[in-house]
Amino acid sequence: MEIQKGLKGVVVSETQIGEVDGTNGRLVYRGYEIGELASAYTFEEIAYLIWHGELPSPEQRKKIVRSFKEKRGLSPVMENVLKALPKNMELMNVLRTVLSAEGDNTYSSKPTIEEAIRLTAVTPTIIASRFRQLKGQTMIAPDANLGHVENYLYMLTGERIPQASIRVLETYMNLTMEHGMNASTFSARVTTSTQSDMVSAVISAIGTMKGPLHGGAPSEVIALLDELSQVENIEMHLREKVRAGEKLMGFGHRVYKTSDPRAVALKKLLTDSFGKNDWLDFSILVEQYVLKVLAGEKPGKSLHTNVEYYAAAIMKALAMQPSLFTPTFTASRMVGWTAHVLEQAEENVIFRPLSKYIGPKTKKVNIT
Repeated sequence: MEIQKGLKGVVVSETQIGEVDGTNGRLVYRGYEIGELASAYTFEEIAYLIWHGELPSPEQRKKIVRSFKEKRGLSPVMENVLKALPKNMELMNVLRTVLSAEGDNTYSSKPTIEEAIRLTAVTPTIIASRFRQLKGQTMIAPDANLGHVENYLYMLTGERIPQASIRVLETYMNLTMEHGMNASTFSARVTTSTQSDMVSAVISAIGTMKGPLHGGAPSEVIALLDELSQVENIEMHLREKVRAGEKLMGFGHRVYKTSDPRAVALKKLLTDSFGKNDWLDFSILVEQYVLKVLAGEKPGKSLHTNVEYYAAAIMKALAMQPSLFTPTFTASRMVGWTAHVLEQAEENVIFRPLSKYIGPKTKKVNIT
């Protein structure tokens, strides 16, 4: 029996949703290159593509935007749960718990796109409401005049955000909606394979996403950049860290063996949108040093900049607190999770891998 720890290289299902081509540095949604999609369409339009398999017509676009707006609000039960949670409960745990309150008997083993829209639309409302609650500020109701991403920023800040900033965050969220059979998507599909409901599936995914090896990297990138801003010789400091066996967050990827296409798109977007920006300039400088050090210290490893590096730059440029990084990533990935739930349910087979027992072969019970 051949064992592949972590299921590395094991194909567990077929999908029509997205392709992650790590060898060539490509990410495709339903046949479209992500670099061509992300900055050309809105969050709602790309969500429609991922759920339906095609970009919306003008009429379909109006309908999906309207559906998002209609499904943003918290239910009375969700509001009560949110208010009852302890203040020391982190945002990902809050999101998991409040979304659980959505899982009433209207959700069944037959998931629908309407359910997917509801879960995707309400997620930013939960995040923003909790964020303001912890700051002692009044929770802000969704604004039906605003698109999905602009409304999220409005509910967080209570302010009208410049269009350039909205577009930067929207592009980031478009780039991170879907990414193949990653750990959280696999969790969602495993739960769905038992004929559980869509809410339970995304709760499984959220529990997986909150782990620092999956959804927590942008915060670690900020910590690295803050640390490097305090040293005189950045290159030497980086070499010492690598030689000590430390991992440089924001570089290297389990799948991509060349440039992460999402990082490439985000870097271009940031430089085009913000122009001269001290934080962005420093991020680009550090990236150059890191790639030089990694090429010298780990030759042949193909360690390139990944999406988390420039996700951190985006969050910093938008003055978003680190506590919002992983929840915002989750708000975008909700689209991919729900699409995989729908696909899994279409031709379902329950996941049941094997394990190899390596414990004691035989032990005698000592009866006295």
